[in-house]
Amino acid sequence: MITSQQTALLLVVLAILIVPGISRILRVPSMVVEIIFGVILGKSVLKLEFTGEWLPFLAHLGFLLLMFRAGMEIDFTMLKRQSRGQLMFQVLFFMVTLGLATLAATLLSRGFFVALMLSTTSLGLVMPTLRETGMSRTPMGQDILIAATLADFMTLFGITFYVLYIRQGIDWRFFLPIPLFLGFGILLRIGRVWVWWHPAGAERILGIQEDAQEIGVRLSMALLFLFVALSELAHLEPVLGAFLGGSLLAYIFREKPLLETKLSAMGFGFLIPVFFIHVGMQFDLTHIMKPEMILFSLKLLGAAVTVKMAPAALLLFRGRKPREVFQAGVLLSSRLSLIIAAAAIGVENNLIKPEIKDAVVFMALVTCFLGPTLFKLITPTVGSGGPNDVVK
Repeated sequence: MITSQQTALLLVVLAILIVPGISRILRVPSMVVEIIFGVILGKSVLKLEFTGEWLPFLAHLGFLLLMFRAGMEIDFTMLKRQSRGQLMFQVLFFMVTLGLATLAATLLSRGFFVALMLSTTSLGLVMPTLRETGMSRTPMGQDILIAATLADFMTLFGITFYVLYIRQGIDWRFFLPIPLFLGFGILLRIGRVWVWWHPAGAERILGIQEDAQEIGVRLSMALLFLFVALSELAHLEPVLGAFLGGSLLAYIFREKPLLETKLSAMGFGFLIPVFFIHVGMQFDLTHIMKPEMILFSLKLLGAAVTVKMAPAALLLFRGRKPREVFQAGVLLSSRLSLIIAAAAIGVENNLIKPEIKDAVVFMALVTCFLGPTLFKLITPTVGSGGPNDVVK
């Protein structure tokens, strides 16, 4: 049924308003409820079709802002504190994950792109879950955070260059991103030096000083669109540009809670929920209700959990207890935004079929609900006298 823009706008705004309350009652992440709300509106249930291009536009803008915030989640101070041996261990952790994901994709008769998708995790779920349980500053929490950060960073680069390779093979255009990365590195150094010499200006950008013109928010948006535009020029996925822009901001300004609060209010308050609602509207339940797709979805879910649980056993070599290994595997199995974005990129570039994308969205919904929930159930909150109270 075709719905007018006015009615569509009313439905989406109403959803954005009531979803946080519903998610609190149900104790599930708000993005899960937003996707389910989109499923009800879209192809699976009510089959509403919104006229105009405003919803896809706002959803894409919300998606870019989501990836920008994901880049901002990278804790460079934490990475800098790691020894070379610790970082090598984390790289090995990711390589084992990728190897198992490649094996799983082969067993599922799928290509390397599916392996890259299975290697993702959800830093956006891991970080708040660790904070809620008070584990973000514990040695175990740091191991999980670094593993999630590397997984997001490496898979995003892998997906970008794999798509670039599929599109045009190995020729001079494959190396077009190099100037972008060199410029990114130069901006990192210049930014840190500028903050060192101009602390007052940095405080104003971070919102520590009163600023009616919101220079920090304007700078963040400028960085977002600058890197998105540069990515387009280099024939890269815009999502990588948004991620790099957020990473640049995270590297230059290490402590930025006020700026993060402002950007979160703008992003998670409206644009990012629109993205998740749009994802739900594009989800076609009939695709995964066929017997062969039900079986495939279950296999995909099993593979998604296995490729995270098995490498977590490597933590035993770092002196972690079996219970901690299980905790890490459970939380790292959570997927959401990045794998959904990867699935959309896969469909756009004919690397996966739409029904596979719907199976991936279904898997993301299950893992993003079960991962954090199970982790909280088996993890004593720091300060409760449990074993996690051993903090560095």
